[in-house]
Amino acid sequence: MNSYYVAILQGSVLTVGVSLCALLVSIVLGLLGAAAKLSGRPVLVAISTTYTTVIRGVPDLVVMLLVFYGGTIGLNHLLELAGSKKTVDINPFLAGVLTIGFIYGAYMTETFRGAILSIPKGQMEAAWAFGMGRVRAFVRITAPQMVRYALPGFTNNWLVLIKATALVSLIGLKEMTYLSKQASAATRSPFEFFLFTAALFLIYTSISLFVLRKINARYSLGTKRGEL
Repeated sequence: MNSYYVAILQGSVLTVGVSLCALLVSIVLGLLGAAAKLSGRPVLVAISTTYTTVIRGVPDLVVMLLVFYGGTIGLNHLLELAGSKKTVDINPFLAGVLTIGFIYGAYMTETFRGAILSIPKGQMEAAWAFGMGRVRAFVRITAPQMVRYALPGFTNNWLVLIKATALVSLIGLKEMTYLSKQASAATRSPFEFFLFTAALFLIYTSISLFVLRKINARYSLGTKRGEL
């Protein structure tokens, strides 16, 4: 019995890895999506709006299965058209990271867009008047303030993202949810293993909340801040 718990603990490391990698992907996509929505260019606005609308309207599991199975079929079909006899299998870890990152990039887009809109436009105009370029003005003026406004939504997205990593067990990635199912099937004691897995998720989310509250306190110095 103890060996199953050890295996689940080892799988929890993979869960954390998927979560952190997917978070990085979602932040990059979120910043790009927010920039596109605020660019004022019709094509970019249309693409980013379609992205956020479609992704937020389709269940996460459906998107993941489409990427994993549909992506594999699509790549192999392209190779076949190119005359190659090779076949490609998408790595479950890569599929999980990219899919979860792609999904939560849509939520991050709206979080970052709202945070940027909360900053008075006069501050950027003043930065431009002092000769700052757009990139430097964003890094020096917008980004530090954006963190404070984005943190509540960012925190919520991150906590949901951590829990969404359980979905990658359905595509064969041996993270802790997958291993809990295996242990439950072998011992016929599902309650114990799933309770243990739930406790691990709760530990991760509690640590995340603690860290993000510290960050929120740091960026809210001298201002009235809300609780995360």
